[in-house]
Amino acid sequence: MGTIEEESPLIEEGLISQEPKLYAQDGSVDLHGNPPLKEKTGNWKACPFILGNECCERLAYYGIAGNLITYLTTKLHQGNVSAARNVTTWQGTCYLTPLIGAVVADAYWGRYWTIACFSGIYFIGMSALTLSASVPALKPAECIGGFCPSATPAQYAMFFGGLYLIALGTGGIKPCVSSFGADQFDDTDSRERVKKASFFNWFYFSINIGALVSSSLLVWIQENRGWGLGFGIPTVFMGLAIASFFFGTPLYRFQKPGGSPITRISQVVVASFRKSTLKVPEDAMLLYETQDKNSAIAGSRKIEHTDDCQYLDKAAVISEEESKAGDFSNSWRLCTVTQVEELKILIRMFPIWASGIIFSAVYAQMSTMFVQQGRAMDCKIGSFQLPPAALGTFDTASVIIWVPLYDRFIVPLARRFTGVDKGFTEIQRMGIGLFVSVLCMAAAAVVEIIRLHLANELGLVESGAPVPISVLWQIPQYFILGAAEVFYFIGQLEFFYDQSPDAMRSLCSALALLTNALGNYLSSLILTLVTYFTTRNGEEGWISDNLNSGHLDYYFWLLAGLSLVNMAVYFFSAARYKQKKASQY
Repeated sequence: MGTIEEESPLIEEGLISQEPKLYAQDGSVDLHGNPPLKEKTGNWKACPFILGNECCERLAYYGIAGNLITYLTTKLHQGNVSAARNVTTWQGTCYLTPLIGAVVADAYWGRYWTIACFSGIYFIGMSALTLSASVPALKPAECIGGFCPSATPAQYAMFFGGLYLIALGTGGIKPCVSSFGADQFDDTDSRERVKKASFFNWFYFSINIGALVSSSLLVWIQENRGWGLGFGIPTVFMGLAIASFFFGTPLYRFQKPGGSPITRISQVVVASFRKSTLKVPEDAMLLYETQDKNSAIAGSRKIEHTDDCQYLDKAAVISEEESKAGDFSNSWRLCTVTQVEELKILIRMFPIWASGIIFSAVYAQMSTMFVQQGRAMDCKIGSFQLPPAALGTFDTASVIIWVPLYDRFIVPLARRFTGVDKGFTEIQRMGIGLFVSVLCMAAAAVVEIIRLHLANELGLVESGAPVPISVLWQIPQYFILGAAEVFYFIGQLEFFYDQSPDAMRSLCSALALLTNALGNYLSSLILTLVTYFTTRNGEEGWISDNLNSGHLDYYFWLLAGLSLVNMAVYFFSAARYKQKKASQY
């Protein structure tokens, strides 16, 4: 059985000796269900439509998420902690719903139709949000002096209904679009594998081009020209995202859905339990596997047997009764080696997956406490009033700088030392990102220490007035966070695509996104716990509505410490990780 090693030897364009094939050999099909002709489908010719879709969709998403905390505090009149909790809960939900979209894509619809259908739900949610900020009867009342009337139940329902329709819509797009883009590259072709590694960099680049427009122009429009227009523009761009995706349809390569991954996992667990008394043979060749060239799972290659989690191998042991009857069709009693290995891969991925939770909690600060920290600083640049949320532009700019720098300079340089065609393995790349995230939180804490010291010196603690220290002092923490993203998030995208079983790629992408959800929920939990423990006995607390009398720096140091512990656990787990090995078609 031939194998594809996940870390292939150094391959350069024009130096590959294998004879090119006319059709893709990875099990994909074209629009008509036939093997796709390489000259007319997939590869970079199909990617501009996917990248355009992602750029516009992310512009729409960040047009809402980037300044949402400001809308909640200034228009819905919520407090800092309540608003931050609502933002992180919604963002967490946006990264939880991909589990729904992933199962639908892998089991039933395929990635293309899942993206198409959920995009429609997304657009409806965006439209509802725009109406809630535009129609007078649906807009919350403005403050009158010091009195700020609460929004009515109907206004809350319209706003949060639209917000959570967006969360559902993004659930069908996020786990599928990066995998669908990577599907355009034949995994059995050495040339296309190299291009696929580069695709993930430029995919993330497209995300941040959309985010750049959102965190700069849209934030300014929302705070200076009105929230109706500020939400309406992202809605238009969501429509453009849908159009871009459909325009590329004739060029796409499609992977067939392989059936429910949840069912296959359950079958392995049940079959191994039923055969718990049987002994696993020493020779792995005696375990059950189809004799066909292809796997029994639609759209999946066979996966080679590994020695870990041997208890699960019992699911592939052929019992005496099954051998005599010659009936191997009941998957709840007998599973193939490939099916067993699917579950083993998920188990091996778990420690690597878990590292993303703390990292995502750090990332969540950019749209919550970094913004609130900025609002307590001097936001004037000359005569221009800079919205604090616009500082997210520097995170985006950092990513836009780092992606081509990484792709064109760091990869060739690292390649000389590592011998890996991608410069770093995905695991190494993610580890670097975790280290950089510690530096980000340390930088934020240092800025807050300086801000609080100045607030105390100038007697601004009681008044809570913005401290006359430029908000531009926040630039380093945003820039460092952007560098951490390029290493961790892109490495994570590639890791979960390459290491996942072929018929579970949407699900594994959703699991990667789930770390963002759990990270946002963890951020909400940490905020809640910090508020509870630091406000006992009548204390002001670390995070109060008056940040000048709080200690936001302690909160940032807490996250830096958690990130450091997370990095240590990750390095231990990464050293023990076994790479996937899959057969060729």
